Amino acid sequence: MLLRVDHASDTPLFEQVAASVRTGAATGRIRPGDRLPSARDVAASLDVNLHTVLRAYQDLRDEGLVTMRRGRGAVLTEAASHLEQIHREVLDLVERARALGLSAHTLASFVKEIADDH
Repeated sequence: MLLRVDHASDTPLFEQVAASVRTGAATGRIRPGDRLPSARDVAASLDVNLHTVLRAYQDLRDEGLVTMRRGRGAVLTEAASHLEQIHREVLDLVERARALGLSAHTLASFVKEIADDH
């Protein structure tokens, strides 16, 4: 599994690591039951602090997307399969919006407005 971060971004690194895992689940690159790389390996490969990766994994655990067990590491849960479904639905929505001539900015504004209201 390929995790990415942008050290120049204003987004905290732990949020970027967690987002990278979510994206992997949403696109099907990782599936429920798959084991995530060890926090130590991720930290070394991304040149970030071990605690940064552990915080990302803990946030994912708090969201119910991973379980963490000593000796087994972090494992993607069945709840992550919902991300793949949402991803497909978003792709469909984007295609429909494009067909209607809506810009990505307009679509994003609609989604943000609705999400903020609910």
